[in-house]
Amino acid sequence: MKRTATSPSHRSSDPAEAFTIRMAVSADAAALTRLAQLDSAPPPGRVPMLVAEVGGELRAALPLDGGRAIADPFEWTAELVAMLLARARQLEAPAPAPRRAARRWLPLRVARPAPVPRA
Repeated sequence: MKRTATSPSHRSSDPAEAFTIRMAVSADAAALTRLAQLDSAPPPGRVPMLVAEVGGELRAALPLDGGRAIADPFEWTAELVAMLLARARQLEAPAPAPRRAARRWLPLRVARPAPVPRA
């Protein structure tokens, strides 16, 4: 009997699995609605949102208007929501003031007094 490789039927729960945090786009509308249904939350409105994506699937979302995060209750998402909150705080923070150009200090030239004519 030949052994064949089988793919696992469950999703990876590797905590080091790659994820992406990005702004939601209009193509995410169906996935966001599904995520809200899973989380027993109202469907998200048309507000800017950050989303966390793992393996090409949306797992959590956070509206940038201060609303409540939504997340897949069947996955480990606490860390994803914490990262979304941290990223939202970064986006709210004021941009650092531009640094002034370094001043070039030049030696001060002192004007010499005009020679006084001798009488």
